Amino acid sequence: MSLSPTEFPQHAPAPEHLHRAAAQYGTPLYLYDAAELDAALERVRFAFGAARVYYAMKANPNLTLLRRLHAAGVGFECVSAGEIARAERVGAGGENVLVNGPAKSEAEYAAGARLGGTFIVDRAEEVDLLPPHSRALVRVNPALEISTHDHLATGAANSKFGVTLAQAPAVLQALRDAGHTALGLHVHIGSAIRNAQDFTAAFARLADLRPHTGPLAVLDAGGGWGLNADLPGIAREAWAVAGVFGAELWVEPGRYLTAQAGTLLTRVVGTKRTGRNFVLVDAGMTELLRPMLYGAAHPVSALWEGSENAVWDVAGPACESGDLLARDVTLPTPKRGDLLAIHEAGAYGAGMSSNYLTRSRPAEVLWEGGELKLMRRRETPEEVWAAEEVGS
Repeated sequence: MSLSPTEFPQHAPAPEHLHRAAAQYGTPLYLYDAAELDAALERVRFAFGAARVYYAMKANPNLTLLRRLHAAGVGFECVSAGEIARAERVGAGGENVLVNGPAKSEAEYAAGARLGGTFIVDRAEEVDLLPPHSRALVRVNPALEISTHDHLATGAANSKFGVTLAQAPAVLQALRDAGHTALGLHVHIGSAIRNAQDFTAAFARLADLRPHTGPLAVLDAGGGWGLNADLPGIAREAWAVAGVFGAELWVEPGRYLTAQAGTLLTRVVGTKRTGRNFVLVDAGMTELLRPMLYGAAHPVSALWEGSENAVWDVAGPACESGDLLARDVTLPTPKRGDLLAIHEAGAYGAGMSSNYLTRSRPAEVLWEGGELKLMRRRETPEEVWAAEEVGS
């Protein structure tokens, strides 16, 4: 998808601010709009009302973002020991921390217990691995066909996540028998869900468990909503199934809260024409893996003027054929040094960036109140290999 320089997404900072950020901090660069971050949380709270909100930290774990969310009363869903450490770093603990994941380590169990977090049980044998007297939810896999990329479908029958519908009541009882507090059920069917009816089907299958579970304290409806999802509609259905159990509702937005706030800025290095037209840029799969990993399509804007448009593929610098950030985008004729904006990059962009090819992960900045604030400095090559300097 491409946009002309005058057709910016409503949530994107103005082009002059993007030029200013790139000039000040260099490229590749992640820029986040504080106003859109706040607006996304407001949309969630407006739609879901009294539901408790937990941010799925894997979407973007930058400490500046976490501190903003913690100050706003948002909890955190953590899926690694490092994410739990980040939650603790910003002052979260107790009921504001969820510990999730299909293969938790001893370190995660210990850290979660020390912080007083709630564990999301992903398989029956995990009941015996929990620290004594834990609070827990049981993750249920509704075994649906999910309208998203296979790598993002966590509620499909063949995915590695959760217990089956038939197993869930017994796991709840096993938690109680082991002296844990079985709070209720958890369901998360995937990310970037295209068809809202997937949520309807998942909630309906959970409601069918009521005769076998009895009332529950909590129903965690997860996240995964598309960026243009009908949140009020999804919220009504989530509250309805929570009502079936007499439960409090929890939700776990991740990408929804951060994606539209983030823009990846990259400069044109050059062009070439082979079987296709390529505009070569200084960002690639090491800065934004989503297009290569699961075919994600991000809106693209040219931040330069030109009279002639053509169709281009946006290619990164890696010696990998899959290192393409976008295909078939209409752009004015690019020249070296021109600035390109890749939108909806605030989730799973910087967080998935890597040091492959000994590339330095990009800087991140926040646009707030007319000012740019550095959130993460660009790495140096020496920092990239610092952990390798052992015994030297």
